[in-house]
Amino acid sequence: ISGYSLVIQARDSGIPPLSSSVTVNVDISDVNDNSPVFTPANYTAVIQENKPVGTSILQLVVTDKDSFHNGPPFTFTILTGNEEEEFTLDPHGVLRSAVIFKHMVATEYVLCVQAKDSGKPQQVSHTYVQVRVIEESIHKPTAIPLEIFIVTMEDDFPGGVIGKIHATDQDVYDVLTYTLKSEQKSLFKVNSHDGKIIALGGLDNGKYILNVSVSDGRFQVPIDVVVHVEQLLQEMLQNTVTIRFENVSPEDFVGLHMHGFRRTLRNAVLSQKQDSLHIISIQPVAGSNQLDMLFAVQMHNSGFYKPAYLIQKLTNARRHLENVIRISAILEKNCSGLDCQEQHCEQSLSIDSHSLMTYSTARISFVCPRFYRNVRCMC
Repeated sequence: ISGYSLVIQARDSGIPPLSSSVTVNVDISDVNDNSPVFTPANYTAVIQENKPVGTSILQLVVTDKDSFHNGPPFTFTILTGNEEEEFTLDPHGVLRSAVIFKHMVATEYVLCVQAKDSGKPQQVSHTYVQVRVIEESIHKPTAIPLEIFIVTMEDDFPGGVIGKIHATDQDVYDVLTYTLKSEQKSLFKVNSHDGKIIALGGLDNGKYILNVSVSDGRFQVPIDVVVHVEQLLQEMLQNTVTIRFENVSPEDFVGLHMHGFRRTLRNAVLSQKQDSLHIISIQPVAGSNQLDMLFAVQMHNSGFYKPAYLIQKLTNARRHLENVIRISAILEKNCSGLDCQEQHCEQSLSIDSHSLMTYSTARISFVCPRFYRNVRCMC
């Protein structure tokens, strides 16, 4: 307990008795009676041969139960095992290489490291660090090509994480880093550690090919990343049809079914090859294992087919569509729970362009806005 706050009252013996109170604060000053603690107690690390001087090998983690002025900053010293000065230890506890290691020269080093706190008198503790020198990387990283589809309202893309690169390396101790060609950084970013791709706001309609690469420190491998951006028109929302799927997650639909279903759907509803199929959004149905997909079809002369026409086409082709994925319902109007006839149900869709949903798999990522369906009875 670092302190106490006492209220003390003095009371006299008169009639009537009178009293007065005073607050007394008692601070307990800390004595430096705790040594620094390494977590874990001892360390094991590896470094590949031929890594450049200054390569980070290990981060020491030290805590101290004393108050702040008796704890950090800590002073780190390598006591033994560094007679040839192969290592350096910075004030933050990062162990780095001071030479270029060779596996044939030595395969293991054992260092005794001391941490000293800032109290008076100072307290110290020790840890042992075992550093193994392994052969340099012999396998190139492998990465899966990624295709990203972004659907957004006109000039209203807010940006965000749009996908993740999946890369592996057969060398157990390789650390992979990701880079993006500098001239593309005005529109996109790639997290160098985990491969997440971030799009900045205001992307225009079109196709973007990103120059991304992954490196294990020795080998650098290019990755095919293609981003398709489609901007929605307000007229699309007035001519959408919803297909509701049964027992499928958004990620499974994107990764396993979307390409095949899009192809089958085009064959079912397009009257001419020049017509365009637009998948507007996919979204789980709340409280169920169902999934809604919104789409519209644009005629080659820029108009849109009416929902009633598309539903007729879908109904005729439903058996073929279900060869790809099970369909629960085909919805134009959804007046569930409202006591009105089909022809008197008015439905409207609203899109929240700033609430994006990203469904990402290893090969395909689909980014779309959240939508809301509003229905009302007109009878």
